[in-house]
Amino acid sequence: MSLPRFVRPLLQGCLLASFALVAQAQVKVGVVTSSTGPVALVGLPQKKTVPLLPTKVAGQTVQYISLDDGSDPTASVSAFKKLINEDKVDAIIGPSGSPAAMGVIQFAAEAGVPMLAPVGTAAVVVPMSEQKKWVFKTTQNDDIIARALVQHMSATKIKKVGFIGTADPYGDNWVRVFSALAEKAGIKVVGSERFQRQDTSLTAQALKLMGASPDAILVAAPGSSSVLPSTTLYDVGYKGKVYQTHGAALDDFLRLGGKKVEGTILAASAMLVLDQVPASNPTKKVATEYVEAYEKLNGSKPATFGANVYDAGLLLQAAIPVALKSGKPGTAAFRTALRDALEQIKELPATQGVYTMTPADHSGFDDRGREMIVVKNGRWTLLK
Repeated sequence: MSLPRFVRPLLQGCLLASFALVAQAQVKVGVVTSSTGPVALVGLPQKKTVPLLPTKVAGQTVQYISLDDGSDPTASVSAFKKLINEDKVDAIIGPSGSPAAMGVIQFAAEAGVPMLAPVGTAAVVVPMSEQKKWVFKTTQNDDIIARALVQHMSATKIKKVGFIGTADPYGDNWVRVFSALAEKAGIKVVGSERFQRQDTSLTAQALKLMGASPDAILVAAPGSSSVLPSTTLYDVGYKGKVYQTHGAALDDFLRLGGKKVEGTILAASAMLVLDQVPASNPTKKVATEYVEAYEKLNGSKPATFGANVYDAGLLLQAAIPVALKSGKPGTAAFRTALRDALEQIKELPATQGVYTMTPADHSGFDDRGREMIVVKNGRWTLLK
């Protein structure tokens, strides 16, 4: 039996409306990574992690819209604006770099879109502000890592330390946090040098630091930029201890540094030494599941930077069911409720540590999110 002509447009309209409602009910998450360019050692494992993020949460389909900013902070801004204004996302994971993250906070805050930042610098969430209350950080804050390094320095009778860090928000926050903790511990910072991530020679900075006769030197740089300071110190004949931050926690640091980074000490998540930590470690189960899934998908082990994106997915998985009680995906009510729910997460084990968020702490880690690690015989080894 054929339908009257006037009924057909009505049915088509109903079907289109139904499709629109279904589309609205879908949770949209933007992901901005630096999978190409100078920050690619950080961004590529993050991009490759996106297919492992949860696609069904509380009966809702979760769609991920992944964009590459090419390691360009200006492109990060464009990507955020597109995701917010055109794709109408409910949350954004990214970007990969600290300078880029600092440059997009205002856009996420103005739009009321929660931002999960897998970056190193604590400056994205500290000090807390009206804009930063929309940002949640999926790496350990600098003070947690710095405290572990300073404690080790004190225990090994180090009295004078040189510092070299990137001339960007990552290095800025590290020199501030480390210097304050070192002073309290009676450790003197005898020299401080900075460099650009794209620099190809750091001989001048290394020689200046050596001239100050430090017992140890701390390098504060993320990803591939962490390698050159260490190899340069080796080349100019520095014989003291070299410390690194969690920004160097990737296997490419070992590959690129070779014998020149042997003996380097850093504090980072247990994921770097998963096979060496006990089963009682609260992150081991989740981190092992992530590593196995990543290897199966990509044929290689992930850097810890990829795990920061995986953790963002776990945080959203915990928060979405709560937010759905206050609004539908695609609405301002849902996005605000999602922010509020993220802020209330308690004791959530993940790959990088255990998250307990508060209005004042949007990173949420404690000392369970770090281990002391040393480069021994060309591999990461738990420091005992």
